Amino acid sequence: MVSGETRRIPASGNIGITGGIRKYSVSLPAGLVEAVRAQVGSGGSSAHVAEALEQRVAMDGLREIVTDFETDNAPLSRKEVETARAVLSHDCLTHP
Repeated sequence: MVSGETRRIPASGNIGITGGIRKYSVSLPAGLVEAVRAQVGSGGSSAHVAEALEQRVAMDGLREIVTDFETDNAPLSRKEVETARAVLSHDCLTHP
């Protein structure tokens, strides 16, 4: 991200919903595709990949927030990180 640039990630986490659906061609390792198909079946691969990409974008956004915070403040303590993990784990369990 360029300094001064702002990027917003929807609080809902549903980044893909506002942009509609587009078909893309990507190259993936065969073993990875087979593992996904074994878990979700042949018809659920796109949704599984979309969910994984949404999670990755969200995690990248969180990493960016922490980096920005630590640029202006002291690094987060282990206790602060553990507290944040507990809050996020609880949120994930109560809001699927």
